[in-house]
Amino acid sequence: MKKLDLHWQILIAILFAGLSGYLVNRSIAAGTEDPSIFGVSYIGIFNYVGSLFLNALKMIIVPLIFSSIVIGVAGIGSGGNLGALGGRTLLFYVATTLAATCLGLLLINLIGPGYVDGVPAGDMLALDASGAEIAAVAEGRGPGDVAKVFHEMVPPNIVQAAANGQMLGIIFFAILFGYFMTHLTHDLAEPLFKFWDGVFHVMMKMTEWIMKFAPIGVFGLVAKVVAEAGFEAVRPLFVFAITVIIALVLHITVIMPLFLRFVGKVKPYKMFPAMAPAMLTAFSTASSSATLPITMERVEDSVGVSNKISSFVLPLGATVNMNGTALYECAAAMFLAQAYGLDLTFGTQFSIVFIALLTSVGVAGVPSASLVAIAIILGAVGLPVEAIGVLLVFDRVLDMARTAVNIFGDACCAVIVARLDGEKTKIDIDGT
Repeated sequence: MKKLDLHWQILIAILFAGLSGYLVNRSIAAGTEDPSIFGVSYIGIFNYVGSLFLNALKMIIVPLIFSSIVIGVAGIGSGGNLGALGGRTLLFYVATTLAATCLGLLLINLIGPGYVDGVPAGDMLALDASGAEIAAVAEGRGPGDVAKVFHEMVPPNIVQAAANGQMLGIIFFAILFGYFMTHLTHDLAEPLFKFWDGVFHVMMKMTEWIMKFAPIGVFGLVAKVVAEAGFEAVRPLFVFAITVIIALVLHITVIMPLFLRFVGKVKPYKMFPAMAPAMLTAFSTASSSATLPITMERVEDSVGVSNKISSFVLPLGATVNMNGTALYECAAAMFLAQAYGLDLTFGTQFSIVFIALLTSVGVAGVPSASLVAIAIILGAVGLPVEAIGVLLVFDRVLDMARTAVNIFGDACCAVIVARLDGEKTKIDIDGT
């Protein structure tokens, strides 16, 4: 019998979690102080199962991000790829990812999904830490935090930074490590590259393995939230999900077409039918890596980009260009900060955008791997990593949507880089 796809397993787990949590919540409301089985409370069981899953995600953060960035930077720097082609590609990736994160930040600030009737939704979402506790962690943060962000990028002890989860320092060290690997002689650089490439693929396998247990972890995390807060928690989460979807739609219908029209000199509206099969595949699989062959086929055959450009830009984009993911990471951190009642300063919001930009580079192209990056952002701005649990209710649908946006961003980059390289495509504006 064919095995049920992971996304269906997760959706079924969410439904069972909602039902289980609701029954426990009703039991508490009816007067049962702490419903339990064999002396162990149901909420305690839910929390135990969910925390195991979160611990597994946190366990792989450092080696996954470090190995991914090292081989990404080293791979770009090898074979002369850091010339005009590599430079244009990376510049476009940074520009569009920065635009996406800023758009997410803007809409979350405007709509405020973390507030319900002007009150932080922390209690409604059954977030454990109080707003006062979180505010104490963030106390004293101000404009000087912008400078502090760059100061923390250079840790005095990289091993201690890894142990303490100071990911900015680890990311910066990984970038330097990968870059200077390209300055070694071939006999020294090749074994290093093979080692870190091997580590990265092992971490990819571990990530895929951990995600097999996602339905169980999601069940525990969601059931705990519903058991403690009831279905009232769905309201702010639904508003958050709609806000993210609006931001993703604006990114691919406004921001990316502007890049295509004024930088690439092509007809933006023709990109959508050309890339529709790849975007639908990305939406259904929630994996940039799995969609890569279809993306390359559509970009080459339907858009007219040469294999020389697509074979470099698209595989690189499937690894480092995560517009939708970065937007979601930034929006998720801001939503949770609002729910805790934090009035984030410009410096802290800049930190969120900056870290989202960097961590999106190291997110593996597998479903829900962005949860790892969100954990990094939450820890960096002083929010409990356990708060991720409330995001899982709508995460699968949002994961599918942001992956489709990632794929469209990769395709747009290939078109623009091809046009800047002097190529003609099938969607050029007449006379250019």
